Amino acid sequence: MDELAGKVITALRGKTLATAESCTGGMIGSALTSVAGSSAVYKGGVISYVNEIKQKLLNVPADLLENRGAVSKEVAEAMAVGVKTALNADIAVSVTGLAGPGGDDFGNPVGTVFIGYCDEKTCMSLEYHFAGDRNAVREQAAKAAFGLILEHNR
Repeated sequence: MDELAGKVITALRGKTLATAESCTGGMIGSALTSVAGSSAVYKGGVISYVNEIKQKLLNVPADLLENRGAVSKEVAEAMAVGVKTALNADIAVSVTGLAGPGGDDFGNPVGTVFIGYCDEKTCMSLEYHFAGDRNAVREQAAKAAFGLILEHNR
């Protein structure tokens, strides 16, 4: 994970990054800040584990959370936009998903994760399905978020 975080910091030199994490609980921010010199790129993040924080700090609309659920493409995108705006960053990545022990009321099984990405040209999210225990899902989600950042910043 530290190697990927280092690649992200190197790839984003001259740009700033913000994160919004739900199921990863700060894992992405922790990996980024373990890299020497990361403060030149990483502005910070919001751990929005509950819907109230998604709404209040990231401006995710309440009706979106009610109608689509926290684990959805739309919420991942809204989280990325929200943290990019709140932290005034060039790039933002967000993660929302189900690491276990159970699924949600919208039919998403454990391992379902949506990762949002937003920069000056693109705002999107991708759906992933990871396997393993709670920590394995969280680690795979963090690595996928780093991969998405690198894909858009080569």
